[in-house]
Amino acid sequence: MSGPVLPAGCRSHVVDVAGTRLHCVEAGEGPLVLLVHGFPESWYSWRHQIPALAEAGYRAVAIDVRGYGRSSKPLAIDEYRMVRLVADNVGLVAALGEETATIVGHDWGAPIAWTSAMLRPDVFVAVAGLSVPFSPPSEHRPLEMMRALAGDEEFYVEYFQEPGRAEAEIEADVRDWLLGFMVTASGDAPPPDPAAGTVATVPRGAKMKDRFHRPDVLPAWLTDDDVDAYASEFEHSGFRGPLNRYRNVDRDWEDLAAFRGASIRVPALFVGGDRDGPTVWGAAAIAAFGRTLPHLHRSTILEGCGHWTQQERPDQVNDALIDFLRSVS
Repeated sequence: MSGPVLPAGCRSHVVDVAGTRLHCVEAGEGPLVLLVHGFPESWYSWRHQIPALAEAGYRAVAIDVRGYGRSSKPLAIDEYRMVRLVADNVGLVAALGEETATIVGHDWGAPIAWTSAMLRPDVFVAVAGLSVPFSPPSEHRPLEMMRALAGDEEFYVEYFQEPGRAEAEIEADVRDWLLGFMVTASGDAPPPDPAAGTVATVPRGAKMKDRFHRPDVLPAWLTDDDVDAYASEFEHSGFRGPLNRYRNVDRDWEDLAAFRGASIRVPALFVGGDRDGPTVWGAAAIAAFGRTLPHLHRSTILEGCGHWTQQERPDQVNDALIDFLRSVS
């Protein structure tokens, strides 16, 4: 099983940010664009974007978020709270010798990017989110809302709360779990059977993977080498750090209480897929963009696209990002 292969023209290095190691893969020169991945991914999720942004005249830097890959993996759960991740991003910009950046995030990386721009607009002068639309901190505790949404089952975020539980399921066969999860959340998965439930909820006493779809042939956007690259990273790094991000959703709600109802005051872009759960669930958040993202450049929903936005539709995402970057450069 081979690890991730660097795209041509890219370099890999580790940056010290106030004692935290952050692994970066970068290419290009010009205004800094910081790329932040989600779960269960790595810098490799941006393999199609780094060279394209570099060629367009930008310094593209994709990171391994703390807990992933070659970046630091603190043991304490609260070391993965949102304010720590924002601090990592702010410190990284300075450590890279820059003063400002555009920040781009996908999946969990999107809330990390949105929050970075909300808290530090002086550093993150533009922001793009893929898959997860911006929604300011609300009056309602996140886990309470998720429990209400799931009914008699467990919403997957609730399923991830107990340390060791999801780790045991995933690490029993890392590659098989990743493959099933990625395909099931993609736009290429068959439509879910309403009677069988969705992958977003877990029957009590069951496992998340019980609802995964495993195809005979991989979708065109995902190769065996890609699956091997992700599996190799997680075989070494494990899942405790990545899952600890989910274990901070209520803590984040408490930390960010002063920002309830806040808007983001820098130029913004959103790209989602019409077959992506977080985009579909986020319809109300998207409808509120006129208030929450007053400097929105564009909101684009890609037809037939599932959760892995920049991997399933790399050319469309690259075009959208470059158009946005040129509008703010």
